[in-house]
Amino acid sequence: MTEITPQIVAEHGFTPDEYDRVVTSLGRIPNLLELGIFSVMWSEHCSYKSSRIHLAKLPTSAPWVICGPGENAGVIDIGDGDAAIFKMESHNHPSFIEPYQGAATGVGGILRDVFTMGARPVANLNALRFGEIDAPKMRHLIKGVVAGIGGYGNCVGVPTVGGETNFHKAYNGNIIVNAMTVGIAKTDKIFYSAAAGIGNSVVYVGSKTGRDGIHGATMASAEFDDDSEDKRPTVQVGDPFTEKLLIEACLELMASDAIVAIQDMGAAGLTSSAVEMASKGGVGLRLDLDKVPVREERMTPYEMMLSESQERMLMVLKPGREDFAEAIFRKWELDFAIIGEVVEGGNLTLMFNGLVVGDIPLAPLADAAPKYDRPWVQTPARAALEGVVESTDVAGDLLKLVACPDLASKRWIWEQYDHMVGADTVQRPGGDAAVVRVHGSRKALAISTDCTPRYCFADPVQGGRQAVAEVWRNLVSVGAKPLAITDCMNFGNPQRPEIMGQFVGCIEGMAEACLALDFPVVSGNVSLYNETNGVGILPTPAIGGVGVIADYADQMTLAFKAEGQAIVVIGKSAGHLGQSLWLREIAGREDGPPPPVDLAAERAAGELIQQLIAGKLVDAVHDVSGGGLLVGIAAMAMSSGIGADLSMTGDTGAWFGEDQGRFIVTTGDAEAVLAKAAISGVSGMVIGKTGSSSILVAGKSAPLNRLWAAHQEALPGLLLETA
Repeated sequence: MTEITPQIVAEHGFTPDEYDRVVTSLGRIPNLLELGIFSVMWSEHCSYKSSRIHLAKLPTSAPWVICGPGENAGVIDIGDGDAAIFKMESHNHPSFIEPYQGAATGVGGILRDVFTMGARPVANLNALRFGEIDAPKMRHLIKGVVAGIGGYGNCVGVPTVGGETNFHKAYNGNIIVNAMTVGIAKTDKIFYSAAAGIGNSVVYVGSKTGRDGIHGATMASAEFDDDSEDKRPTVQVGDPFTEKLLIEACLELMASDAIVAIQDMGAAGLTSSAVEMASKGGVGLRLDLDKVPVREERMTPYEMMLSESQERMLMVLKPGREDFAEAIFRKWELDFAIIGEVVEGGNLTLMFNGLVVGDIPLAPLADAAPKYDRPWVQTPARAALEGVVESTDVAGDLLKLVACPDLASKRWIWEQYDHMVGADTVQRPGGDAAVVRVHGSRKALAISTDCTPRYCFADPVQGGRQAVAEVWRNLVSVGAKPLAITDCMNFGNPQRPEIMGQFVGCIEGMAEACLALDFPVVSGNVSLYNETNGVGILPTPAIGGVGVIADYADQMTLAFKAEGQAIVVIGKSAGHLGQSLWLREIAGREDGPPPPVDLAAERAAGELIQQLIAGKLVDAVHDVSGGGLLVGIAAMAMSSGIGADLSMTGDTGAWFGEDQGRFIVTTGDAEAVLAKAAISGVSGMVIGKTGSSSILVAGKSAPLNRLWAAHQEALPGLLLETA
């Protein structure tokens, strides 16, 4: 038996105080298996020990919320007996170590979170953050992550319909890979994870257990250093073809009455699934590890419990339904094994070779896990922006901006994804939000991910507000009613007060925006310790939003539809250049405060847009975001091949300021649009008209063919250079 030394305790990520708590919880010294189980369950990745007290501040309820945070994914009612089930999760650390498998298994894991609740997955999205393209290994990381997302999603047969990709030097040492899945289920066929029924069988299904991914959750809860390449064995290996079989087998079984509870084996594998199912049900579990299907010889109980091998599920079945369930999984050529039973009491008891090798009370592993109120300091307010030199060539600046990595076309990325499989994608990548039909109906889901980390770094509260508001605007822009969000909170080391202050500030801003916009949080994930050698990422609270369109024929797109239409800006413009892309890309500065977010004005402008779309008064809608007004107009023009003659006059801030709460619309009845805006108390202004093959602005011309070429060719050109 391995002696538990201070070195082994430290290698498992415990502080001395935490280890003392383990000993107190057990009433004795743990063995190595028990120490490993406490290690993964108390890891930041599984326990949220630094974030739980702050996450509780987020609004999570609404009349349409069926299930909020705490289950595998969030569930909302979308009408007609249908539910949308969705979540976003991180796979940052694994993707930095091994980009293809890290990203691929991130997709696989989030798919399981959704279909384990009874939903057929209908859409994948992702939110990616990379460093400077010329940074060491960055091209390798970008190409590997994109290939991994495409390789898994394409093979499993779920369309990847949207997302976002940004670049900043702060991610040179830690990239961000967040994956989101949305599924559809019937409201009366939703499955939960709480184990129940003393004597009921505990069943393992899916792939066999290997040694891949051991201590993956612990690795994801620590900073990187110069030796992080050595952690490659903790990255899981995915098999999308097996995942497809697992989806079909689970959904077939779910059509019956056989399942009591079901949980996917994600981070911490068999350990977390068993602990979560038992603790939520208030019961104990006894598992016989001799019966766990394994693919490698002489696997130890420690390896079996901590492996994060992919494509595996744990379920509790009703008595007498085991043979029925086994026949389904054997038909789909998947492993099926009864590995234990539900028992009285509150312990997880593990057997191997006829002996008890682990016996742990569940409460300390789950709800009674450590919870910290980390010290934090407020992010200092940024000084007002001063000394900005006016643009001397607005059209030339536009050309440079549409080709910068953040704004350049991401077609090179999304063309590697199958975004049409399933035949229900009705608005492809490249717009404000993806639109996916609810199969067999006229109804559709609108889905978007967004966040502006540079705002969050400069002012976490405003940045948190903006991240939620931007997603809300994206959904409104395609004609949807926004319903709920999931989040993925990516931050640095929470033991540094300034980093914890960023987290607290972003949560405050997000909570304010969710309340103001009736846009609750129903699921999410926290990824901390995104640092290398003490250098952290920008605070990145990625938001994924879902809304519903009653009839997808009424969806809206951003492309100009005809020449001679009025171009109208909805929302107030103040010319805010602080933290803007123009300031960074053209002036070479990253200073000033971010644009303020007036949540009442956001809601008023968004509700006006909803009225204009419903009244068929507008033909194209696009929200104003990174790059400002002129970049937004260019996106609409490039999507359609129709130019714009802009009559508005203004300074650099007018064209490139990133004021929030704004939309660009085109209309054949500007008078009616402005009248509606006036009634709503929202600013509206005609700034030009559609037409020609150029964008005519400030006395200069930006030909669409030049904008299009620069926009489309920039990213492939940068990525395909010799590293």
